[in-house]
Amino acid sequence: MKPTVVLHGYEVVKEALIDRGEEFSGRGSAPASEKPRKGHGILFSNGNRWKEIRRFSLVTLRSFGVGKRSIEDRLQEEALCLVEELRKTNASPCDPTFILSCAPCNVICSIIFQKRFDYKDQTFLNLMERLNEIVKIISSPWVQLCNAFPVLLHYFPGRHGKILENQLYLKTYIIEQAREHQASLDINNPRDFLDCFLIQMEQEKDNPH
Repeated sequence: MKPTVVLHGYEVVKEALIDRGEEFSGRGSAPASEKPRKGHGILFSNGNRWKEIRRFSLVTLRSFGVGKRSIEDRLQEEALCLVEELRKTNASPCDPTFILSCAPCNVICSIIFQKRFDYKDQTFLNLMERLNEIVKIISSPWVQLCNAFPVLLHYFPGRHGKILENQLYLKTYIIEQAREHQASLDINNPRDFLDCFLIQMEQEKDNPH
């Protein structure tokens, strides 16, 4: 229901995203995903809030080795765990999709929470299941229709309600982790992304924005 411009071809896409990146840095609307986040986060926020959180995230992730050779130790450690998990299949036919998705998730968890999970850990399995379900629902034709006509979200039942339920589950887990980190926080020695975020929150607690 909104006018749309499609950019086609290398030169015009480069002009928009690189040469004039600041003007085209906004995010499109995805109402089914925005409702539970209320404009927060990296993926679906906009404007100055998005720029600030993106800048903080990039700087912090780089300090923990993302994009550098120093992250290689984490990757090597997880690769060994992945190989060990594959060995447990005893060379029998299997669908490796889940096992292969566990590895990058564990690397991400080690950076954010300073924690890796065993591939059979029930908490880890629950988190993976919820994340996978969110992606599956968001990719469905029904939710794409709801994003085009947001009024459907308010008046029609559907699987979009499960997105909110799953995101609340993930949010609850992250809040628990944040409380544990807060209790043992050393502002001079941040252990992971979450520690850095808590320190930044404290430094900017008087900033209304």
